[in-house]
Amino acid sequence: MTVPTYPVETTDPPPAPATAHAHLLHGGSVEQYRRALAEGVDRVAGRVAAADRPGTGITPAQLAPRVDRVDLDRPLGDAGAALDELEDVYLRDAVWFHHPRYLAHLNCPVAIPALLGEAVLTAVNSSLDTWDQSAGATLIERRLIDWTAARVGLGPAADGVFTSGGSQSNLHALLLAREEACAAATDPAARADLLPRLRVLTSTAGHFSVQKSAKLLGLAPDAVIAVPTDAQRRIRPAAVRAEIDRCRRAGQVVMAVVATAGTTDFGSIDPLADLARVCAAAGVWLHVDAAYGCGLLVSPTRRHLLDGIEGADSVTVDYHKSFFQPVSSSALLVRDRRVLRHATYHADYLNPARMAQQRIPNQVDKSLQTTRRFDALKLWLTLRVLGPDALGGLFDEVLDRAADAWRLVSADPRFEVVTRSALSTVVFRYLPTGPGREFADAANLHAREALAASGAALVAGTRVDGRHFLKFTLLNPATTLDDVAHVLDLIATHAGRYVHERTTADLTCSVG
Repeated sequence: MTVPTYPVETTDPPPAPATAHAHLLHGGSVEQYRRALAEGVDRVAGRVAAADRPGTGITPAQLAPRVDRVDLDRPLGDAGAALDELEDVYLRDAVWFHHPRYLAHLNCPVAIPALLGEAVLTAVNSSLDTWDQSAGATLIERRLIDWTAARVGLGPAADGVFTSGGSQSNLHALLLAREEACAAATDPAARADLLPRLRVLTSTAGHFSVQKSAKLLGLAPDAVIAVPTDAQRRIRPAAVRAEIDRCRRAGQVVMAVVATAGTTDFGSIDPLADLARVCAAAGVWLHVDAAYGCGLLVSPTRRHLLDGIEGADSVTVDYHKSFFQPVSSSALLVRDRRVLRHATYHADYLNPARMAQQRIPNQVDKSLQTTRRFDALKLWLTLRVLGPDALGGLFDEVLDRAADAWRLVSADPRFEVVTRSALSTVVFRYLPTGPGREFADAANLHAREALAASGAALVAGTRVDGRHFLKFTLLNPATTLDDVAHVLDLIATHAGRYVHERTTADLTCSVG
């Protein structure tokens, strides 16, 4: 008897062609992997070597059509062809932070051992959730957390976790502070009553992520209170103490004080020891945002600028700022590891009770993230190749150069300079000495835009007391005082030409 056969229905996709398999990293594709990465490294190395300015000045309107023309549904099939295309849509117009006349934001040139770490971690693709996804990577991250916490001086009960950046570290810290403040509110009604009354005190020069974090944490719209600063743009401890007392009289609860060790605009470091005493006396959580100033932890000459940070309950560090690491590489540190439980949620497939019983390390219990890159490897290899003293020496070079730059700008009659930074920013503006002084704000804005459009240099801008200022942020030890002087001349040329054109136009109109 013949048994009839029928087509078997299936929802499985058709097998991938062999060529697609060759583009996945496995034992049979390692030569292709070597060739592709070598070609990519060669392209970038060539661009770095040839970069004679930090940017090209390209605008979004100019670049967008090139990107829009790419048909993502029609693959090129070859890494070399894809790199050719990438030259057109990215590499040719990339902003090169390694260039000595990049003076804009907190972006640093990166250490080569860290780039080696980046190549290793992306290929292995460990995820820092659980031990069975990361093995030794978990221990390396924990070792670096312990090393950093010891440098801070947080004590034997300290712990922490790597994060994506300072904003996430600050959010994580304020989540822990909120939960600690709510610990006594054991029923939902009490918690609902307390949450709108929680307050966070920070400096008027503090980072905007504090306000964003308060919003994400469901605090009241006016939960963040900006406390005045002194002439050096540092928060006033006496004002913090007075604000804590005022909040209590108003029935509000200060859940945290956020101090800053390196404000984005001024590089100012709040008086950490005094703030630690104020917070300890009031029973208030002290968080120190040291995203910028954390490089002082390895400085051979300036570690004392962070004195008092050991009194914090939590600390943000951004290795991708002053440790010369690629983005992203940040961490949150806490004095008492037990507070990290506030970020823990149980999932059978990630952190079963048996894992805890066997004392198997489990980083997901500490983190706001689940899947998480092995970013710690970059810092690990940097420390193993360079060592902390060499890293700190590089940061010291940057700070020395910034001090020289501040003196240079201060002595230049074309410019007005704001307070000297404890770190590596210089806030200043072009100030006409004759007619056209009323155009100073517009002239500085124009000068920044004209400089960026030329690609010859990049500087940042900010507002101080309602006026437009320019800002150097130095993080490159290769930047010389001659580079700074050259950029100042370019700014004065652009701004001076603008003022001349405006005053001439106004005079013409008045005569006419």
